[in-house]
Amino acid sequence: MKVRIAKFIADSGIASRRAAEDLIAHGAVIVNGKKIDTPIVFVDENDTIIVNGKEVTKKSDTKLYAFHKPVNTMTTRADPNGRQTIYDVLPNEYKNLRYIGRLDYKTTGLLLMTNDGELARKMTLPSSHIPRTYIATVYGDLSKLDLARRGITVRGIKYAPMKIDVIDDKHLRVEIVEGKKNEVRIVLAAVGAPVKKLHRISFGKIDLGNLPVGKIRELGQKTIDLVLKSF
Repeated sequence: MKVRIAKFIADSGIASRRAAEDLIAHGAVIVNGKKIDTPIVFVDENDTIIVNGKEVTKKSDTKLYAFHKPVNTMTTRADPNGRQTIYDVLPNEYKNLRYIGRLDYKTTGLLLMTNDGELARKMTLPSSHIPRTYIATVYGDLSKLDLARRGITVRGIKYAPMKIDVIDDKHLRVEIVEGKKNEVRIVLAAVGAPVKKLHRISFGKIDLGNLPVGKIRELGQKTIDLVLKSF
């Protein structure tokens, strides 16, 4: 089945759809010997597609990895402010992987990565309702956590109810399903319990376990099948 060229490029793991469209606009994509200037081109595996002088091969089997993101790293390819990114930490053989969702600069823990652009997109859709679990080190007053448990609006943005378990007077176990930007930090600050440290321990049924900081491990096909069946 033919798909849009940007989707084909994204699924190959070379770039996101938006980045693929930028490549097309800059004349870096050739289909069957002809340079294209519009993303409204449909292709399949029988077409010859060249991006930046390199042929795009058939999409490989889906791979999924767990990465233990260190503190003070950006979840991005490159940071305009020169801060360290996750790709500065990852070994060279993993630098082509795409991250699934984001963890902010100060947040540590489980970051999933894949070679499958469509899988990354599906896993971060709000409609997928995949829970993410964090351990939050907080300070302040814990008496208003029920506001976060019921759902709250902060600066005009509505946040869904969170599942919050109190571990002790400084640590909370927080589960969210939306994954809005800085969601845990914003909501806990709004209810009087600002976050000092934030560490993600699971994404759906995938746990960080004892994976060392800065290390990455490949997840088995059984785990991938479970993820695919959850959509």
